[in-house]
Amino acid sequence: QVQPLESGGGLVQAGGSLRLSCASSVFSAYMGWFRQAPGKEREFVAAITFNGLTTSYADSVKGRFTISRDNPKNTVYLQMNDLKPEDTAVYYCAVHRGVGTIQMDVSAYDYWGQGSLVTVSE
Repeated sequence: QVQPLESGGGLVQAGGSLRLSCASSVFSAYMGWFRQAPGKEREFVAAITFNGLTTSYADSVKGRFTISRDNPKNTVYLQMNDLKPEDTAVYYCAVHRGVGTIQMDVSAYDYWGQGSLVTVSE
């Protein structure tokens, strides 16, 4: 199973919280989350290095979202707090195969999860 396996997502009111999970069997220097809203391009949300010491966030989610990982479980999490309607999108887990430093470009990632719909109502 190379494709990362996502879980979480759902419907929440503005100001609420959700947590996404992503399990991967591929060794990776870093993993990330992207999102894609209807009619828009896929955009970077957050990423984390293998050792968890370095993280990166899009400006739009800084202070509200937290990315973390549990290496014994090969799982990365995205905790989303204070959700806003503009956060509504399909969220994708992404895995960069091998070594390297965190990249925010879609092309830097090799494997993608199936996508999890997050809907934030007013």
